[in-house]
Amino acid sequence: MALEITDATFEEVVLQSDKPVLVDFWAAWCGPCRMVAPIIDELTAEYEGKAVVGKVDVDANQEFAAKYGVRNIPTVLVFKGGEVVDKQVGVAPKATYAAKIDAAI
Repeated sequence: MALEITDATFEEVVLQSDKPVLVDFWAAWCGPCRMVAPIIDELTAEYEGKAVVGKVDVDANQEFAAKYGVRNIPTVLVFKGGEVVDKQVGVAPKATYAAKIDAAI
């Protein structure tokens, strides 16, 4: 299962990570977010030790969603060295997310 990231843990988990980090900004009421959730969970297992895969519930944690201009969900951002290096808005196939992580590794 994907790591739950909150406003309180975002800086440590995402911005200070020595590995690439894929962050799924989502909400429980969002249908497309529920479509992406199993893909994110699969990526968590597949990239264990190589990258961090986590989720931010935008209803409960709005600080970093606002900071990174997340207007539509699901939005997936890929971070490397504390900077956004890639972005996917809306639902995409698993291969799309995997390619974004691979490019950051």
